[in-house]
Amino acid sequence: MDESVEVLCGRQGEAGLVTLNRPKALNALNLAMVREMRRALDAWAQDPAVTRIVVQGAGEKAFCAGGDIRQLTEDLRAGKRDEALAFWREEYQLNVAIKRYPKPYVSLVDGICMGGGVGLSLHGTVRVAGDRYLFAMPEVGIGFFPDVGGTYALPRLPGQTGMYLALTGERVRRADAMMLGLATHAVASGNIDGLREALIAGDPVEVALSRVATDPDQAPLEAERDLIDACFSADSVIDILARLDRFAGEGSEFAAKTAAGMRTKSPTSMNLAFEQVRRGAAMDFEDAMKTEFRIVSRISDGHDFHEGVRAVLVDKDNQPRWQPASLEEVDRAVIDHHFASLGERELEIA
Repeated sequence: MDESVEVLCGRQGEAGLVTLNRPKALNALNLAMVREMRRALDAWAQDPAVTRIVVQGAGEKAFCAGGDIRQLTEDLRAGKRDEALAFWREEYQLNVAIKRYPKPYVSLVDGICMGGGVGLSLHGTVRVAGDRYLFAMPEVGIGFFPDVGGTYALPRLPGQTGMYLALTGERVRRADAMMLGLATHAVASGNIDGLREALIAGDPVEVALSRVATDPDQAPLEAERDLIDACFSADSVIDILARLDRFAGEGSEFAAKTAAGMRTKSPTSMNLAFEQVRRGAAMDFEDAMKTEFRIVSRISDGHDFHEGVRAVLVDKDNQPRWQPASLEEVDRAVIDHHFASLGERELEIA
């Protein structure tokens, strides 16, 4: 497969087939890929010969590990703010197009699916999880926030699991993804090629899936659901941590590990994510995406996003110096400002 073409979009049989084709970069998403994918989806929506969309990632490691964050922060540092915001604007518009898509939209996720990859898959009709499936929205660990529709999707997961995923960035394997509704079908990795060929051949989507879908294993997170609901229903991030500490004091290793992990994340980002999930429960998808564009337009100018990318992706010292450094120092007015209207710069949704 020619890696100089970063996303391959073509009709095969009855399928509009999209292959994210940057395997060495874990199929990270950039603006050119977003634009090409949107062009293809718009054309296929009108093409009666295309009866379903199939999206996959090249290589065995990743479906899509997210947006090309390093490039985005380099653009911002170089004063190319409009270019960076163009990526997020068009990515979010693509997320809306996927959510609204008039034909079955099947994602074959057999590897890492994080950030922007979640936006390309979670809002579609069918999310197939292979053996290597690995989901996360780890943005609070780099001073960012769980975007690409997280504002809408996370509050709608069972109980308080969406708040848990938003504030911890924890990774989710296939069994938990099926329990949470992040994935719709579990399929052995060895059967995914055959499933793709059946979809290309025009087999009814549910029939093709029923032939290869398997029961997932027991979900490990199920055992912690009561604790998650008890802790992550608190009225602030500070209160969530206090509840986790109380359970940890009573012997819960899960609570201790969760609290310790949260204390390494950006205090500002955790407060933004908390507010996102709280507010997003009452939003429709389009309003959620407009809200995310408001947040990204402000967070991209802040300190923690650049510092998180430096610490985690550039220098890799994993020692971010957050500003402010503690949850107690986060200014509520600053958080609220991230959600305020952008006026004429609001995200437009056709």
